[in-house]
Amino acid sequence: MFRATETFATHAVANQPEPADPPDPWADDPALRGRLAAQGGDAQTPAALGAAIRDGDAWALGEAARRHPPELRLWDRAGRRLDEVAFHPAWHALMAMGLEAGYAARPWDGRPGGHVAHAAMVYLLTQAEPGVCCPMTMTYAAVPALRADPALAALWVPRLTAAAYDPALAPVAEKRAATMGMAMTEKQGGSDVRANTTRAERDGEDWRLTGHKWFCSAPMSDGFLTLAQAPGGLTCFVVPRWLPDGTRNAIRLQRLKDKCGNRANASAEIEYERAWAQRLGEEGQGVRTILGMVHHTRLDTAMAPAGLMRAALREALWWCEGRRAFGRRLIDQPLMRRVLADLCLDWEGALALGLRVAAAFDRGEQAFARIGVALAKFLANKRCMTVMAEAMEALGGMGYVEDTPMPMLYREAPLNGIWEGSGNVIVLDVLRTLSRVPEAREALEAEWDAGAGDPPYDAALAAFRDRWPGPPDEGDARLWAAQAAALLTASVLARTAPAPVAEGYARARLADCPPVPGALTGLAEGAILARLGGAGPAGESE
Repeated sequence: MFRATETFATHAVANQPEPADPPDPWADDPALRGRLAAQGGDAQTPAALGAAIRDGDAWALGEAARRHPPELRLWDRAGRRLDEVAFHPAWHALMAMGLEAGYAARPWDGRPGGHVAHAAMVYLLTQAEPGVCCPMTMTYAAVPALRADPALAALWVPRLTAAAYDPALAPVAEKRAATMGMAMTEKQGGSDVRANTTRAERDGEDWRLTGHKWFCSAPMSDGFLTLAQAPGGLTCFVVPRWLPDGTRNAIRLQRLKDKCGNRANASAEIEYERAWAQRLGEEGQGVRTILGMVHHTRLDTAMAPAGLMRAALREALWWCEGRRAFGRRLIDQPLMRRVLADLCLDWEGALALGLRVAAAFDRGEQAFARIGVALAKFLANKRCMTVMAEAMEALGGMGYVEDTPMPMLYREAPLNGIWEGSGNVIVLDVLRTLSRVPEAREALEAEWDAGAGDPPYDAALAAFRDRWPGPPDEGDARLWAAQAAALLTASVLARTAPAPVAEGYARARLADCPPVPGALTGLAEGAILARLGGAGPAGESE
């Protein structure tokens, strides 16, 4: 490595950590290797991706993709519509790195441990460039939804599960590999997709869609799963970017979203102007059909925060080991050591629970997978923001400077808690699962019981069961979910992690509920909200 100039006429550079070579995030992470082995995951695929991340310097590629963000190109020089997004070559290199390693393909190739291996790859690649994971995650997750139609599955699934990247602008039948996006959200409804107004009209055997979509992530995907109102009700459709005859489908890009983070990835507003589409699943069953995709994307939004926490904590540790203050290295200062060790419990917990849920996908444990992925997503993302802020603070002023990865990681921290269902949406889904799927509560009880044996854990579990012998009221849903997820995490760690980690988590996260806004009971909510100038909930008296 060439050394930069360190001595100047005015000063010499001192007390700065030495630059490090790009790491292999697989070889450098015994926690990942241990948790993956405990869940029966395939190590070969994530190990290969870890080496590719190091050898291809995915960190430098990610920085280039963020410094040169996607560009919207609506027209060509002659005034013809393009409706395209142009990406920097670094973006394409990262897409190829992930897809060729099997990010979207490995879970569906029939070999055991595929979803656990996929979850590990989400975790690894998130540490280098989180934005590139979005289109690959949706491509992975579209496969179970497409199985609702054998003909569509025959066309799309072999290309979505090819370990290859093909960015060519061409009909899907002419491509060796393809990607799939999603376009559900509309202005008036947000998460309430049943309020969607995009309409679907028959066109022979196929359909034409007309309407506006407020969010469409990865708008250069080869196709999109979307929801529209058909005569029989809200229905799921596949909308390809290119028609079979090689002409462009009537998908009009309106603008790219100017997002807080995730800058390398494009998210767009789009309009369908009688766009050609094919129905997926039964008419009027759109939500049921697309939930297969949402269920799998939630796995990735539960794993990504573990990767973000790992990246931030590794940066903080590198800084603290190489920086001195008050006569000692920062890492030797009792307060700093305690803070970093405490934060590591959240990272280890998110990693362990995420991989346990991924194993449920592999093993066909449908009831546990459904509720487990929601709880993992909820808690990991709530804790991620706290971990990120504290890790940034460990670097002092440098943690707030774009020369370090910390600002990028900080901007990414809230994202996975919003995508695929924000906190309230997730806990309401947990309540629905508890009421409609009795096996889900039974699966949770079995997982909790499997972690018994440590007094702090046993006491916390007994107190939880005493307080909630059944599902909580809606107002208590966040508190219930936070405690249920923390117990679940502690149980998984007790079975798969070293004793210092498992016992530390039980002591630190079960005695006091992990702080989650909305968990406090007994508030005079209307009076408090009125201090903001609002009227409070309808019908509430002060």
